[in-house]
Amino acid sequence: MTAGFNNATEFGRVALVVGGDSPERDVSIAGGKSIAEALTRMGIEHIVVDGAPALFKEIECGEISRVFNLMHGPGGEDGSLTGALNLYKIPVTGSNVLGSALTMDKVRSKQLWKSVGIPTTDFILTAADRDDSEEIFQAFNLPIFVKPVDQGSSLGISKVTSAGQLSDAIQLAARYSHTVMVEPGIEGREYFAGIIGDECLPLIAVEPANDFYDYEAKYESDKTIYFCPCGLPEDKEEELQQLAQKAFHVLGANGWGRVDFILDAFGMPWFLEVNTIPGMTDHSLIPQAAAEAGTGFDRLVWRILETSIRVAQR
Repeated sequence: MTAGFNNATEFGRVALVVGGDSPERDVSIAGGKSIAEALTRMGIEHIVVDGAPALFKEIECGEISRVFNLMHGPGGEDGSLTGALNLYKIPVTGSNVLGSALTMDKVRSKQLWKSVGIPTTDFILTAADRDDSEEIFQAFNLPIFVKPVDQGSSLGISKVTSAGQLSDAIQLAARYSHTVMVEPGIEGREYFAGIIGDECLPLIAVEPANDFYDYEAKYESDKTIYFCPCGLPEDKEEELQQLAQKAFHVLGANGWGRVDFILDAFGMPWFLEVNTIPGMTDHSLIPQAAAEAGTGFDRLVWRILETSIRVAQR
């Protein structure tokens, strides 16, 4: 057992749920492997299950005290699993049902942010069976981004730099969601704010290996460069951390998560999305930011698991 983790029995028997059938399955399984190893080192009794059906079979057949939810995307991150576990009265890590559902929906997230003055870009909604190109090009200059409204890990996202690329970009996004969002491209560096409980971790800035921080740059490339410390003046970083926390909580998110935004050439932040179940692979951002704050991976896993205790007490 790792030194400093002497109350491992307080969590009871933990079910770590990974995988599922979302497009982010492989990322979930990879992160789950690292978390399971940490749980073992800390002496926390646990099992690893693949997907919700396997989880509920274990709940019905055995004793599960709480759930560590690492299923990214629809079915795991959208509040569905959390709601079902609430009916079973089993504590689970991460955000509540409302926060999970709102953050998964990029449209509702932006609408709420705009209503409270958190800066985020305008957008146009379209679909594969519609031709909204004239409206899109009248509203936005190139480059633009095309993305599904309810996916993570940059799946289905395209950066469009010429008019001829728009149709293919919409078709790609529509493979992941019926509703497709088009946004103007913001020139600047992308930043990420990890949040655990009431603490915002040090910001991370990214210089992606590709044209933007896509799936390959996030999980497969060794050429993406991460900056933590992020290089901003201390007062500017604190200001952005506070704004990121506001962006997180106004959507009803709680427990732990990550807020993504771009800082443009004028120092203006533009908020992109909130992830309520961020990645936990060796390329992931939350573990890097936690390490900068002096929190090792095992302690990070412990702190995330502790959020399920707070959920159970609400």
